[in-house]
Amino acid sequence: MHERKFPRLKAFLGAKIIFNDGRSSFDGLVKELSEGGAMIRTESAMAVPENFTLELSDGRRFECDIRWRRINAIGVEFRAA
Repeated sequence: MHERKFPRLKAFLGAKIIFNDGRSSFDGLVKELSEGGAMIRTESAMAVPENFTLELSDGRRFECDIRWRRINAIGVEFRAA
C-alpha cells in the first residue's frame, strides 16, 4: 500500500490548467486536494503538459508536476515555493 505524505481532502473547485507561458489553458475540476498536490478531472488530460500552473476558482495558484495520468484525470504534485 502506498503511503501519502499529506492527507487528501475531498474538494469541488473549478480550476484552470495554464501553460505555454500563459497563452494556453484547459478547464478542470479539483476533486481531491492536499497540502502537497491535487487530483484534477479534465476532458483534456492526455494533452496537459508535464508542468503547468494550476489556478483555482478561489484565486490560489500552484506550480505543478504531473505524477500520474488517466483518460480524464491527472494527479499532480505542487512544487515547493
